[in-house]
Amino acid sequence: MKQEKNSIKTNFLMNVLLTLSTFIFPLITFPYVSRVLTPIGTGKVAMATSFVQYFVMFAQLGLPTYGIRAVAKVRDDREKLTKTVHELLIISTITSIIAYVILFICIPTIPRISAEKPLYYIMSANIFLNCIGMEWMYKGLEQYTYITVRSIIFKFIALVLMFVFIHNQSDYLIYGVTSVVASSLSYVLNFINAKKYIDMKWLGNYDIRPHLKAVAIFLAMAIATTVYTHLDTVMLGFMTTDVDIGYYNAAVKIKTVLVSMVTALGAVLLPRASYYVETKQMVNFRIIAAKALDFVFVAAIPVTVFFIYFARQGIMLLSGDAYMGAIQPMQLLMPTTIFIGITNILGIQILVPLGKERAVLHSEILGAVVDLVLNFILIPRFAASGAAIGTLVAEFCVLIYQAVVLRQEVKPMLKKISYSKILFAATISLAATFWIPALGLRNFFTLAIAGIIYFGLYLGYLILRKEPIALEALDFVLKKLKVRREEPA
Repeated sequence: MKQEKNSIKTNFLMNVLLTLSTFIFPLITFPYVSRVLTPIGTGKVAMATSFVQYFVMFAQLGLPTYGIRAVAKVRDDREKLTKTVHELLIISTITSIIAYVILFICIPTIPRISAEKPLYYIMSANIFLNCIGMEWMYKGLEQYTYITVRSIIFKFIALVLMFVFIHNQSDYLIYGVTSVVASSLSYVLNFINAKKYIDMKWLGNYDIRPHLKAVAIFLAMAIATTVYTHLDTVMLGFMTTDVDIGYYNAAVKIKTVLVSMVTALGAVLLPRASYYVETKQMVNFRIIAAKALDFVFVAAIPVTVFFIYFARQGIMLLSGDAYMGAIQPMQLLMPTTIFIGITNILGIQILVPLGKERAVLHSEILGAVVDLVLNFILIPRFAASGAAIGTLVAEFCVLIYQAVVLRQEVKPMLKKISYSKILFAATISLAATFWIPALGLRNFFTLAIAGIIYFGLYLGYLILRKEPIALEALDFVLKKLKVRREEPA
């Protein structure tokens, strides 16, 4: 038991490092790229990324989630693992070919798309790379150290390419290439490295039928999720201008990084949760689910409060003066950090391991429909802010649906969360930092000083009040420091 607990903490630490790299990469590159390419250039790439993502989603056929669970169940048997991975890879290859055929028909025939054909062809590389990458296998095997190191290396390569080759507004095609390098090129290594865990030779006697029913449900989940996560950008592209997409993209970049940080723990729990359910260890399953839910509240609430108040400084630092129109969309999007953090636990970490994928699917269909309707109503009038409102309401609806479905399961977990301590800590931390913008410092120093005071005070208060997650985090850090101090001796 102790070994598993340490493994989860190690995986969490690796996922935090991966998330930090995801944060640092745009923090370094986007201020440069956004100023060189302007909202028009970044808007073009954001539009292409979102449009192609629909085809990536279809090609992956729900494997990013289903594959993790399927691999986790057979990870102790190399023969079964090999057969399972091969079968899922066959399915992915077939759907990737279909996706390419449809995409290559759409690119030259849709006027809004054909105007930027080279960019869309570049971004289409993500379909092939995601197919051979088998990221779901590595996550199912809990190889988070490998995933993190590999990802950071390729982000660094993309970083170098970006500064070397992007110098003019017309270089947005190169930005597209570097985006592919940063996000997907590392999957080539996944394919090469796979022989460590599975046999690469053709086994024969494959049976993909047992996977199809589950994969169909996960595909439907992926479609619904992709609709309301990328629909905003696509609808903005067809209903407004590249400038509005650029504003919205700047706001979404910050929100996405913060959501990744909040869901860092939940992301590493799916294979372990699936393993516990498969081996009937339901007590352990409920313990890790409760901890993950507590972590989301402790992490998401202060982050949301901080970045709503300091949205202006965040946008100005990341994107520059040309993106003032992104401030309000960012403020409207920030509460989704809390909503997504909770639904990540309720849906992916509780409902999916329990085999209740249909409930997740229904909640995401609800979110997609709400987002679609609100976008049609609000985008023509409020542009990027309208899209942000649509996403905010959609995510809230997903949360309410999943909470109702799991009300008996999560009620005991929710009762243990220290809401008053968390809210009071966030309030006093904001009160201690609200005056900092008035000093007139540069945006970086404003955020740095405010962040140190705000989050330092927040964590300090929770530790003093003995909040469980804060104490466990402190204990983990102290143990790591103690081990390092003892090693030289």
